[in-house]
Amino acid sequence: MRTMKLGTSNLEVPVIAVGCMRINSLGQAEAEKFVRTALEAGANFFDHADIYGGGQCEEIFADAIQMNDDVREKIILQSKCGIRQGMFDFSKEHILNSVDGILKRLKTDYLDVLLLHRPDALVEPEEVAEAFDQLESSGKVRHFGVSNQNPMQIELLKKYVKQPLVANQLQLSITNATMISNGINVNMENAAAVNRDGSILDYCRLHDITIQPWSPFQYGFFEGVFLGSEKFPELNRKIDEISAKYEVSNTTIAIAWLLRHPAKMQPVTGTMNLERIQDCSKAADITLTREEWYEIYRAAGNVLP
Repeated sequence: MRTMKLGTSNLEVPVIAVGCMRINSLGQAEAEKFVRTALEAGANFFDHADIYGGGQCEEIFADAIQMNDDVREKIILQSKCGIRQGMFDFSKEHILNSVDGILKRLKTDYLDVLLLHRPDALVEPEEVAEAFDQLESSGKVRHFGVSNQNPMQIELLKKYVKQPLVANQLQLSITNATMISNGINVNMENAAAVNRDGSILDYCRLHDITIQPWSPFQYGFFEGVFLGSEKFPELNRKIDEISAKYEVSNTTIAIAWLLRHPAKMQPVTGTMNLERIQDCSKAADITLTREEWYEIYRAAGNVLP
Protein backbone atom coordinates (compact mmCIF):
# COMPACT_ATOMS: atom_id res chain seq x y z
CA MET A 1 0.00 0.00 0.00
CA ARG A 2 1.30 3.43 -0.94
CA THR A 3 1.76 5.71 2.07
CA MET A 4 1.74 9.43 2.83
CA LYS A 5 2.43 11.81 5.70
CA LEU A 6 -0.67 12.72 7.71
CA GLY A 7 -0.84 16.50 7.64
CA THR A 8 2.31 18.15 8.99
CA SER A 9 3.12 15.17 11.20
CA ASN A 10 5.78 12.53 10.69
CA LEU A 11 3.12 9.83 10.92
CA GLU A 12 3.36 7.64 7.82
CA VAL A 13 -0.10 6.34 6.92
CA PRO A 14 -1.65 4.30 4.09
CA VAL A 15 -3.49 6.42 1.51
CA ILE A 16 -6.63 4.41 2.35
CA ALA A 17 -8.20 4.48 5.82
CA VAL A 18 -10.47 1.64 6.93
CA GLY A 19 -13.71 2.92 8.43
CA CYS A 20 -15.11 0.72 11.18
CA MET A 21 -18.54 2.33 11.65
CA ARG A 22 -20.40 -0.80 10.54
CA ILE A 23 -18.21 -3.51 12.06
CA ASN A 24 -20.93 -4.23 14.63
CA SER A 25 -22.97 -5.71 11.76
CA LEU A 26 -20.50 -8.61 11.62
CA GLY A 27 -20.19 -11.70 13.75
CA GLN A 28 -16.90 -12.36 15.52
CA ALA A 29 -15.50 -14.65 12.83
CA GLU A 30 -16.56 -12.20 10.11
CA ALA A 31 -15.01 -9.27 11.97
CA GLU A 32 -11.73 -11.16 12.34
CA LYS A 33 -11.70 -11.93 8.62
CA PHE A 34 -12.51 -8.30 7.79
CA VAL A 35 -9.59 -6.98 9.84
CA ARG A 36 -7.24 -9.63 8.48
CA THR A 37 -8.23 -8.80 4.88
CA ALA A 38 -7.54 -5.10 5.44
CA LEU A 39 -4.14 -5.80 6.96
CA GLU A 40 -3.18 -8.17 4.14
CA ALA A 41 -4.00 -5.36 1.70
CA GLY A 42 -1.66 -3.02 3.58
CA ALA A 43 -4.53 -0.98 5.02
CA ASN A 44 -3.49 -0.75 8.67
CA PHE A 45 -5.10 2.64 9.44
CA PHE A 46 -8.42 2.09 11.23
CA ASP A 47 -10.93 4.90 11.76
CA HIS A 48 -13.36 4.78 14.70
CA ALA A 49 -15.67 7.06 16.70
CA ASP A 50 -17.03 6.67 20.19
CA ILE A 51 -20.61 6.86 18.86
CA TYR A 52 -20.25 4.05 16.33
CA GLY A 53 -22.51 1.35 17.64
CA GLY A 54 -22.60 3.19 20.95
CA GLY A 55 -18.98 2.17 21.49
CA GLN A 56 -19.59 -1.42 20.50
CA CYS A 57 -17.66 -1.07 17.24
CA GLU A 58 -14.44 -0.27 19.09
CA GLU A 59 -14.91 -3.28 21.37
CA ILE A 60 -15.61 -5.62 18.44
CA PHE A 61 -12.56 -4.33 16.59
CA ALA A 62 -10.26 -4.88 19.58
CA ASP A 63 -11.46 -8.45 19.91
CA ALA A 64 -11.29 -9.09 16.17
CA ILE A 65 -7.68 -7.94 15.88
CA GLN A 66 -6.79 -9.69 19.16
CA MET A 67 -5.27 -6.53 20.52
CA ASN A 68 -1.98 -6.79 22.37
CA ASP A 69 1.23 -4.74 22.50
CA ASP A 70 2.72 -6.44 19.45
CA VAL A 71 -0.42 -5.96 17.34
CA ARG A 72 -0.82 -2.38 18.52
CA GLU A 73 2.57 -1.28 17.17
CA LYS A 74 1.68 -2.59 13.71
CA ILE A 75 -1.52 -0.58 13.28
CA ILE A 76 -2.63 3.06 13.34
CA LEU A 77 -5.75 3.92 15.34
CA GLN A 78 -7.87 7.01 14.91
CA SER A 79 -11.07 7.76 16.79
CA LYS A 80 -13.44 10.68 17.18
CA CYS A 81 -15.42 12.22 20.01
CA GLY A 82 -17.81 15.12 20.59
CA ILE A 83 -21.22 13.77 19.55
CA ARG A 84 -23.65 13.05 22.37
CA GLN A 85 -27.34 12.19 22.37
CA GLY A 86 -29.12 15.32 21.17
CA MET A 87 -26.05 17.57 21.35
CA PHE A 88 -22.40 18.15 20.53
CA ASP A 89 -19.87 18.50 23.34
CA PHE A 90 -16.29 19.75 23.08
CA SER A 91 -15.96 20.47 26.79
CA LYS A 92 -12.70 19.50 28.45
CA GLU A 93 -14.46 17.03 30.72
CA HIS A 94 -16.26 15.28 27.87
CA ILE A 95 -13.16 15.04 25.66
CA LEU A 96 -11.06 13.55 28.46
CA ASN A 97 -13.78 11.12 29.53
CA SER A 98 -14.43 10.12 25.92
CA VAL A 99 -10.79 9.31 25.27
CA ASP A 100 -10.59 7.17 28.41
CA GLY A 101 -13.62 5.23 27.19
CA ILE A 102 -12.20 4.85 23.70
CA LEU A 103 -8.87 3.55 25.00
CA LYS A 104 -10.61 1.07 27.27
CA ARG A 105 -12.80 -0.28 24.47
CA LEU A 106 -9.91 -0.50 22.01
CA LYS A 107 -7.70 -2.14 24.67
CA THR A 108 -4.84 0.26 24.05
CA ASP A 109 -2.90 2.90 25.98
CA TYR A 110 -2.91 5.50 23.22
CA LEU A 111 -4.55 6.78 20.05
CA ASP A 112 -2.44 7.78 17.09
CA VAL A 113 -5.05 10.36 16.09
CA LEU A 114 -8.05 11.96 17.84
CA LEU A 115 -10.55 13.99 15.82
CA LEU A 116 -13.22 16.32 17.15
CA HIS A 117 -16.45 15.00 15.65
CA ARG A 118 -18.89 17.61 14.22
CA PRO A 119 -18.64 21.29 15.30
CA ASP A 120 -19.95 22.19 18.75
CA ALA A 121 -21.79 25.55 18.69
CA LEU A 122 -20.89 26.01 22.36
CA VAL A 123 -17.20 25.21 21.98
CA GLU A 124 -14.79 26.94 24.34
CA PRO A 125 -11.49 26.60 22.48
CA GLU A 126 -9.54 27.25 25.68
CA GLU A 127 -11.08 24.06 27.12
CA VAL A 128 -10.21 22.09 24.00
CA ALA A 129 -6.62 23.31 24.32
CA GLU A 130 -6.45 22.21 27.95
CA ALA A 131 -7.83 18.78 27.04
CA PHE A 132 -5.38 18.35 24.16
CA ASP A 133 -2.44 19.37 26.36
CA GLN A 134 -3.44 16.86 29.02
CA LEU A 135 -3.96 14.07 26.48
CA GLU A 136 -0.63 14.78 24.80
CA SER A 137 1.39 15.03 28.02
CA SER A 138 -0.14 11.81 29.35
CA GLY A 139 0.70 10.00 26.12
CA LYS A 140 -2.93 9.06 25.50
CA VAL A 141 -3.13 10.88 22.13
CA ARG A 142 -0.25 11.54 19.75
CA HIS A 143 -1.91 13.61 17.00
CA PHE A 144 -5.05 15.73 16.77
CA GLY A 145 -7.51 16.85 14.12
CA VAL A 146 -11.11 17.74 13.38
CA SER A 147 -14.06 16.49 11.39
CA ASN A 148 -16.62 18.43 9.35
CA GLN A 149 -15.16 21.83 10.20
CA ASN A 150 -14.74 24.94 8.06
CA PRO A 151 -11.69 27.23 7.94
CA MET A 152 -12.82 29.76 10.54
CA GLN A 153 -13.76 27.04 13.02
CA ILE A 154 -10.29 25.58 12.61
CA GLU A 155 -8.69 29.02 12.93
CA LEU A 156 -10.57 29.59 16.18
CA LEU A 157 -9.22 26.35 17.59
CA LYS A 158 -5.70 27.13 16.37
CA LYS A 159 -5.74 30.40 18.32
CA TYR A 160 -5.59 28.33 21.52
CA VAL A 161 -4.56 24.79 20.57
CA LYS A 162 -0.78 24.43 20.24
CA GLN A 163 -0.80 20.97 18.62
CA PRO A 164 -0.97 20.87 14.80
CA LEU A 165 -4.37 19.84 13.45
CA VAL A 166 -3.33 17.16 11.00
CA ALA A 167 -6.63 16.02 9.50
CA ASN A 168 -10.15 17.16 8.67
CA GLN A 169 -12.68 14.43 7.89
CA LEU A 170 -15.23 15.72 5.38
CA GLN A 171 -17.98 14.23 3.24
CA LEU A 172 -16.72 13.94 -0.31
CA SER A 173 -17.43 11.66 -3.24
CA ILE A 174 -17.85 11.92 -7.00
CA THR A 175 -21.51 12.83 -6.46
CA ASN A 176 -20.92 14.98 -3.33
CA ALA A 177 -18.19 17.26 -4.64
CA THR A 178 -19.43 20.75 -3.82
CA MET A 179 -16.06 21.69 -2.30
CA ILE A 180 -14.50 21.00 -5.69
CA SER A 181 -17.30 22.47 -7.80
CA ASN A 182 -17.39 25.86 -6.10
CA GLY A 183 -13.72 26.27 -6.89
CA ILE A 184 -14.36 25.55 -10.57
CA ASN A 185 -17.38 27.87 -10.77
CA VAL A 186 -15.85 31.00 -9.25
CA ASN A 187 -17.76 34.20 -10.07
CA MET A 188 -20.62 32.28 -11.73
CA GLU A 189 -24.33 32.70 -10.99
CA ASN A 190 -25.16 29.00 -10.96
CA ALA A 191 -25.84 26.74 -7.97
CA ALA A 192 -22.42 25.08 -8.26
CA ALA A 193 -20.76 28.43 -7.50
CA VAL A 194 -22.27 28.58 -4.00
CA ASN A 195 -19.48 28.32 -1.45
CA ARG A 196 -20.95 26.13 1.28
CA ASP A 197 -17.80 25.42 3.27
CA GLY A 198 -15.62 28.55 3.31
CA SER A 199 -13.21 27.13 0.70
CA ILE A 200 -12.19 24.32 3.04
CA LEU A 201 -10.45 22.39 0.25
CA ASP A 202 -8.04 25.22 -0.54
CA TYR A 203 -7.63 26.01 3.17
CA CYS A 204 -6.56 22.46 3.98
CA ARG A 205 -4.12 22.44 1.08
CA LEU A 206 -2.64 25.77 2.18
CA HIS A 207 -2.17 24.55 5.76
CA ASP A 208 -1.15 20.93 4.99
CA ILE A 209 -4.20 19.44 6.69
CA THR A 210 -5.07 16.03 5.27
CA ILE A 211 -8.65 15.78 4.05
CA GLN A 212 -10.17 12.40 4.86
CA PRO A 213 -13.22 11.94 2.58
CA TRP A 214 -15.98 9.98 4.31
CA SER A 215 -18.79 8.15 2.48
CA PRO A 216 -16.75 8.03 -0.77
CA PHE A 217 -19.45 5.93 -2.48
CA GLN A 218 -22.55 7.70 -1.16
CA TYR A 219 -24.79 10.27 -2.79
CA GLY A 220 -26.78 12.70 -0.68
CA PHE A 221 -26.58 12.23 3.07
CA PHE A 222 -26.51 8.42 3.31
CA GLU A 223 -29.19 8.16 0.61
CA GLY A 224 -27.44 5.32 -1.15
CA VAL A 225 -24.42 4.20 -3.15
CA PHE A 226 -24.02 5.73 -6.60
CA LEU A 227 -22.15 2.73 -8.02
CA GLY A 228 -24.67 0.63 -9.94
CA SER A 229 -27.49 3.05 -9.12
CA GLU A 230 -30.16 3.71 -11.75
CA LYS A 231 -30.06 7.36 -10.68
CA PHE A 232 -26.59 7.79 -12.21
CA PRO A 233 -26.59 5.90 -15.55
CA GLU A 234 -24.09 8.17 -17.34
CA LEU A 235 -21.70 8.17 -14.39
CA ASN A 236 -21.77 4.39 -14.11
CA ARG A 237 -21.22 3.95 -17.84
CA LYS A 238 -18.16 6.17 -17.67
CA ILE A 239 -16.77 4.50 -14.52
CA ASP A 240 -17.33 1.05 -16.04
CA GLU A 241 -15.57 2.13 -19.22
CA ILE A 242 -12.51 3.34 -17.30
CA SER A 243 -12.64 0.28 -15.01
CA ALA A 244 -12.38 -1.97 -18.07
CA LYS A 245 -9.37 -0.02 -19.34
CA TYR A 246 -7.47 -0.51 -16.05
CA GLU A 247 -8.88 -4.02 -15.51
CA VAL A 248 -10.17 -3.17 -12.04
CA SER A 249 -13.59 -2.80 -10.41
CA ASN A 250 -15.80 0.29 -10.36
CA THR A 251 -15.06 0.54 -6.63
CA THR A 252 -11.36 0.94 -7.38
CA ILE A 253 -12.02 3.74 -9.88
CA ALA A 254 -14.29 5.63 -7.48
CA ILE A 255 -11.49 5.73 -4.89
CA ALA A 256 -8.83 6.43 -7.52
CA TRP A 257 -10.83 9.53 -8.52
CA LEU A 258 -10.37 10.95 -5.01
CA LEU A 259 -6.71 9.95 -4.86
CA ARG A 260 -6.03 11.69 -8.18
CA HIS A 261 -6.79 15.07 -6.63
CA PRO A 262 -3.54 16.89 -5.75
CA ALA A 263 -4.78 17.64 -2.22
CA LYS A 264 -3.35 14.23 -1.23
CA MET A 265 -6.52 13.00 0.43
CA GLN A 266 -6.94 9.85 2.50
CA PRO A 267 -10.37 8.34 1.72
CA VAL A 268 -12.13 6.50 4.54
CA THR A 269 -13.86 3.34 3.37
CA GLY A 270 -17.04 2.25 5.08
CA THR A 271 -17.61 -1.14 3.52
CA MET A 272 -17.57 -4.42 5.42
CA ASN A 273 -17.37 -6.36 2.16
CA LEU A 274 -14.03 -8.15 1.88
CA GLU A 275 -13.78 -7.87 -1.90
CA ARG A 276 -14.53 -4.16 -1.79
CA ILE A 277 -11.85 -3.59 0.85
CA GLN A 278 -9.36 -5.23 -1.52
CA ASP A 279 -10.69 -3.18 -4.44
CA CYS A 280 -10.36 0.06 -2.46
CA SER A 281 -6.76 -0.80 -1.67
CA LYS A 282 -5.96 -1.37 -5.36
CA ALA A 283 -6.80 2.29 -6.04
CA ALA A 284 -3.48 3.23 -4.44
CA ASP A 285 -1.74 1.82 -7.52
CA ILE A 286 -3.79 3.69 -10.13
CA THR A 287 -3.35 7.27 -11.29
CA LEU A 288 -6.18 8.50 -13.49
CA THR A 289 -5.32 10.88 -16.29
CA ARG A 290 -6.54 14.47 -16.15
CA GLU A 291 -8.96 13.64 -18.99
CA GLU A 292 -10.38 10.63 -17.14
CA TRP A 293 -10.81 12.59 -13.92
CA TYR A 294 -12.81 15.31 -15.68
CA GLU A 295 -14.82 12.79 -17.69
CA ILE A 296 -15.98 11.18 -14.45
CA TYR A 297 -16.68 14.58 -12.89
CA ARG A 298 -18.86 15.63 -15.82
CA ALA A 299 -20.60 12.25 -16.00
CA ALA A 300 -21.85 12.83 -12.45
CA GLY A 301 -23.87 15.76 -13.80
CA ASN A 302 -21.36 18.51 -13.18
CA VAL A 303 -21.18 21.14 -15.92
CA LEU A 304 -17.98 23.04 -16.58
CA PRO A 305 -18.47 26.84 -16.91
